[in-house]
Amino acid sequence: MKPAFLHTSKRESFTTWKFRTLMNWYPMYFGTGGKILFWAADSSELHIRLKLNIWSYNYVGTMFGGSMFAASDPFYMLMLFRSLGSNYVVWDKSASIKFKKPGKSTLYAKYLISDQDREEIKQAVSDKGETTRNFVIQWIDKNQVVHAEIERLCYIADKNYYQQKKGDSQSAKLEFKLGKK
Repeated sequence: MKPAFLHTSKRESFTTWKFRTLMNWYPMYFGTGGKILFWAADSSELHIRLKLNIWSYNYVGTMFGGSMFAASDPFYMLMLFRSLGSNYVVWDKSASIKFKKPGKSTLYAKYLISDQDREEIKQAVSDKGETTRNFVIQWIDKNQVVHAEIERLCYIADKNYYQQKKGDSQSAKLEFKLGKK
């Protein structure tokens, strides 16, 4: 049973339910010990659970930091990719974790991308061709105590801008290798 703080007025679609189900069985994600509980139809909200079990506890019997880090990995990138559309390129650029308190029970994370976030990203990409956006994920227990915070920096670009930038970069590397620069 999900804790009350994960309640939402959003709904899942069949498409997001199917994607969530497949992700939960994807071996690379399954191995983290995490489980996606909810994925909003518009990809603006996502809920994850991480149980303390054989896959996620460390030598001293608390939640392995690597499990917290790995179980939170691809989701802001995927949410942005799915909600912005095919005219955008989205990559995870960097991430860091700060441990607040040892996890000794099931932990939860709630991801949110507001309409305002989406509009600001679209405007920044429209103005500059690319942008970065920092998102914070908190792993919390059923009493809403924060056990870890993860910062994820996402890179977002217009697909044409990105292809041009990538092409210019590859051309420069080739010219350098050929001794033209």
